[in-house]
Amino acid sequence: MIEVLEERRFPVGRLIPLASARSQGQKVRFRGIDVTVECLSRETLERHRAPLALFSAGAQVSREFAPIAASLGTLVIDNSSAFRMDPGVPLVVPEVNTHAIFPHNGIIANPNCSTIQMVVALKPLHDRFRIRRVIVSTYQSVTGAGKRGHDHLMAELEHRPVTTKFPARIAFNCIPQIDEFLDDGYTKEEHKMVSETRKIMQDETIRVSATCVRVPVVGGHSESVNVEFEQPFSLEEVRQILRTAPGVVLEDGRAAGEYPMPWKSENRDEVFVGRLRVDTTVPNGLNMWIVADNLRKGAATNAVQIAEEWLRATTSMSASF
Repeated sequence: MIEVLEERRFPVGRLIPLASARSQGQKVRFRGIDVTVECLSRETLERHRAPLALFSAGAQVSREFAPIAASLGTLVIDNSSAFRMDPGVPLVVPEVNTHAIFPHNGIIANPNCSTIQMVVALKPLHDRFRIRRVIVSTYQSVTGAGKRGHDHLMAELEHRPVTTKFPARIAFNCIPQIDEFLDDGYTKEEHKMVSETRKIMQDETIRVSATCVRVPVVGGHSESVNVEFEQPFSLEEVRQILRTAPGVVLEDGRAAGEYPMPWKSENRDEVFVGRLRVDTTVPNGLNMWIVADNLRKGAATNAVQIAEEWLRATTSMSASF
């Protein structure tokens, strides 16, 4: 998030990094200057009363401290799962539902990484052909599980002792489980994709079925998405819509490498779409392949984009008085 703030030249007056007590006193670099990390507490939030806070410390921390920050007049953009399905909290992907930012009660939620990239690609198609049903299978990188996920894979590849993060070995393997299983046999991650898609798209009639899989890729999530529309379409119509869709890069060639792959999305903020094919087994069916950098568009970049849209709207409202 700090790198993205700097890259996008977000107008930060002062960066105030807050973390747990064990990180207090460490330094983070921003715009060529080392900034000292302070301990997150009610007292530090009250002392600084920053206009904007980007939270990415897990749901437990967010549930405790985000409401405190919001009560002090700080807008919190939260990257955890804590508030995503709260009916009073906007769940925002700027290319899809910027209008949902207002009204807010001091907290705006950043969606799950897999949901973000899927809805960026699906929303312009939904506007034109209306989606009935989505079947998605994800191929999610180890960085989606944080530093421990990355370290788990590296330790296995280098034959070092492993601090277990995953329920099985990940090197040279695929694990069809992300997060905990629920009573219906789906995981929490799969349920997130269903409920978040409907909330962001503002359409509870869209049927979504998800299977989420962890793969031994260091960065970049991939998704195989099958969509059933209400209206007929042609592939050329779909391509034209995606070519002009905000945040989308169409890579739909048939030669080797002319399609999205995780390594090509690294350090990019766009959502890459390709392998477009008509599914002839259902009326108005489309197959597509969607890839994005899960740490950027799937998390950090989307949060900063929300902040940019909030700033743009508040500046505009101030100018109108």
